[in-house]
Amino acid sequence: MSSSAQRLNGRLTPDVLLPDLGRSLDNLLLHKLRTLLTMLGMIFGVAAVLSMLSIGAGAQQQVMAFIEGLGVRNVIVEARETLERQAYQKVRMQSPGLTFQDMRAIQAAVPGIDVLTPRKRFTPTQMVPKPAGEMPVVYGVEPVYQDIASLRLTTGRFFTDDEAARAAALCVLGEAARVALFGVADPIGQFVKIGEHWFRVIGIAGPQATAREGVGGAPAQDRNNLIYVPTAAAILRLEDGYSMLRDEIDGLYLRFTPSADISSGAAVMRGVLEASHRNASDYSIIVPAELLAEQQRTKRIFDIVMVALASISLLVGGIGIMNIMLASVLERTPEIGLRRALGATRIDVIRQFVLETTLLAVGGGVLGLLLGLALSQVIASFAGWSTVVTGASLLLAFLVSVIVGLVSGIYPAMKASKLDPIQALRYE
Repeated sequence: MSSSAQRLNGRLTPDVLLPDLGRSLDNLLLHKLRTLLTMLGMIFGVAAVLSMLSIGAGAQQQVMAFIEGLGVRNVIVEARETLERQAYQKVRMQSPGLTFQDMRAIQAAVPGIDVLTPRKRFTPTQMVPKPAGEMPVVYGVEPVYQDIASLRLTTGRFFTDDEAARAAALCVLGEAARVALFGVADPIGQFVKIGEHWFRVIGIAGPQATAREGVGGAPAQDRNNLIYVPTAAAILRLEDGYSMLRDEIDGLYLRFTPSADISSGAAVMRGVLEASHRNASDYSIIVPAELLAEQQRTKRIFDIVMVALASISLLVGGIGIMNIMLASVLERTPEIGLRRALGATRIDVIRQFVLETTLLAVGGGVLGLLLGLALSQVIASFAGWSTVVTGASLLLAFLVSVIVGLVSGIYPAMKASKLDPIQALRYE
């Protein structure tokens, strides 16, 4: 090892770094207000990065949970219905709408289907007990819906195949529907009047993930504010009180076997429906597995864009640090000249200023993380948005702030190290 290298290595020991760190801290504390104002850019920049990442992560988590709740081995067919008579008649001249015949054709033509169920959906105009809030939506489905939708019951049971075949007047309440209709009381064995018919409550479904907006063709729907009844019971008991401008069924839920090619099955299904509906486009096919992959790609792009936008604040903070450090070089020119005259090298001067910018960046980063955490909680409380703060977002925000701070301090440090000791001592 050369003598110069040994000398440099010796100067990087804690015995040398700790006194330099102390001097840097003393210099910053000497002008407390200026130091705080310099750090503000970093503080707000880090807080912006962290809060934006937490909002994005919270929104993505909700969407991901909703898609996963749809089932990665499932495919859903949604009818695109209209209540405008003119539009309805125009579509019906071309397509019969979604029907039980479609369900049977799909079952016969599409390989790899494990189970499937039709869905008949109604939004009642009146209900007893009167719900405290939004009216629950009624889903007429088959018993296999519980398995397809991974519906977990917290109390009671789901209706059986025999009960569904008999169009039994039984129902299972979603968690929000239970609270809206019965509050804290136990609804099992109680009755709910939907339209003109009474349905006995036999089960309560557990909470399910819900998206605020429609995702990939799936309509926005509070999946907790639902009432499940047998398909036949929905059609026989509830059909009469509603508009006839409806498809025979308005949805199909299918679950494929683990070995099936879901994308290929969905393509065959699309071909079957296009043939029977004559390309009317009065339906949509939702493949949750494809949606999940697309959302994961979107999340990565979203995170990159959010970090890039929020990092502009950090860049502004870095420019502020560079500006203050350049002013500090001019202000401390005699001090730099004295240190050089007493034997300090250019490396010593550079290290002194880099340590100061590091302290500014680290201090601003830590305070920014605390502010970002607080902002995330405030947004979650007042805006009603879900926010998720991850370890990766904390580390990313902090590292970006430190890197920007260090880069901003290099130029002033280099400029300070190049000062001529004699000219610096004469500077006034």
